[in-house]
Amino acid sequence: MLLSAREAGKIALDFLMEEWSISTEEKDWFVVLSSRMLGPYWYVVEIGVEGLPDKWFIQVYDTGECDPNYTFSSPTRGLEKYIDLKDMPSIIAEIVVSERNSR
Repeated sequence: MLLSAREAGKIALDFLMEEWSISTEEKDWFVVLSSRMLGPYWYVVEIGVEGLPDKWFIQVYDTGECDPNYTFSSPTRGLEKYIDLKDMPSIIAEIVVSERNSR
């Protein structure tokens, strides 16, 4: 494997920040929760937003490429879908609302 778990986590985080056009200042809200090697050629990186239960799972290959078809997971349901977003920067709240609505 050419990448370490830490490098895979950074690549996945950078991928999402670029995908969503997140500024450096807002990037600090996101955290790599885990980076696990699955097989000899790729990692699964779990990314979350500080203070939220939502998670993104991104595959990072040993070439440094990310699979653009990442998975989003959230335990938030029904009327509670947006209550926890009131103190978030608007761009982060918009991303989470979009992801939650698309499930």
